[in-house]
Amino acid sequence: MRDVVDQLEGWWKNGQTAALATVVGTYSSAPRQPGASMLVGPGGEAVGSVSGGCVEGAVYELGQQVLGDGRPVLQRYGVSDDDAFAVGLTCGGIIDIFVEKIDRTTYDQLGTVADAIRSGSPVAVATVVAGPAERLGKRLVIWPDRSEGGTGSDRLDDAVRDDARGLLDAGRNAMLHYGVDGQRRGEGLDVFVESFAPPPRMIVFGAIDFAAAVAKIGSFLGFRVTVCDARPVFATASRFPGANEVVVEWPHRYLKAEAEAGRIDRRTALCVLTHDPKFDVPLLEVALRLPEVGYIGAMGSRRTHDDRIARLREAGVTDEEIARMSSPIGLDLGARTPEETAVSIAAEMIALHWGGAGSRLAEREGPIHTS
Repeated sequence: MRDVVDQLEGWWKNGQTAALATVVGTYSSAPRQPGASMLVGPGGEAVGSVSGGCVEGAVYELGQQVLGDGRPVLQRYGVSDDDAFAVGLTCGGIIDIFVEKIDRTTYDQLGTVADAIRSGSPVAVATVVAGPAERLGKRLVIWPDRSEGGTGSDRLDDAVRDDARGLLDAGRNAMLHYGVDGQRRGEGLDVFVESFAPPPRMIVFGAIDFAAAVAKIGSFLGFRVTVCDARPVFATASRFPGANEVVVEWPHRYLKAEAEAGRIDRRTALCVLTHDPKFDVPLLEVALRLPEVGYIGAMGSRRTHDDRIARLREAGVTDEEIARMSSPIGLDLGARTPEETAVSIAAEMIALHWGGAGSRLAEREGPIHTS
């Protein structure tokens, strides 16, 4: 809902009604991830996308139906055996889409949720998408310290609240399955949890030309980007327009302080681009011993890499800790320029996150997406 929340809230504030279609489940080569949304507005407007164009027409008609009768619908779309281009997904995947009517009576917490999304405050929305008809569309809005709304069962609310906070902490969306009264091993009721966590962080160490390109692509991928360097003459905001902030500090001191403040988590990406041992080694000593971090990559030639590994071992860093580091950083794309290198680094981060092999799709067989 993140991409359409401003438009949806505008109609909501004006007392108008819209249909919200949300991808709540995907299988095989689905074109959009859970949480992708599309609106059918009060004037017939279509905003957003749930499949990149494959089934938008059918979802639009379903949205019109929901606006008319008010009954939420969970609909599955896959390839049509008769004509894959008529309604189904031409990519061969399957998506489940939940369509519901949104107005002040069905979603009275929308304004608060929209404010949290815009401010970067963590909030999760848990919606009943399958189960008894009288429970469909009921929702629980969960913050780290409180919740509003309800699913129609106190026991289910307790279970969803606990599970949703775990998903919110990880910044993940998921479909949860329960018994109709919240039994964790039961069946008969499905709840979709959409987490609106603050953007993940990317910290780029080393105020060099490559850092400017990495900061730009990091921002494009949705990271909140920080560039850090101990040299004030290089670490200036004007040199890094793609970064959210530029910090002048010794890298290891900055990272240690951020970790102690709780601002480093499993979604954080650390890109060490200085390839200077007086910066790299103290920094990597801190980074490789962090209990949770999403990605640690270090730039340098093979010779720099070998020297770095030797220095880290002399400093007492174990082989197991060193194995957490991607060095030399990036995938083998034959990159030469800072921009090409930034693509290589981003490609490695994406591949590691989703379990991709980094190989050419043209040389593979089977599904494009494996998870």
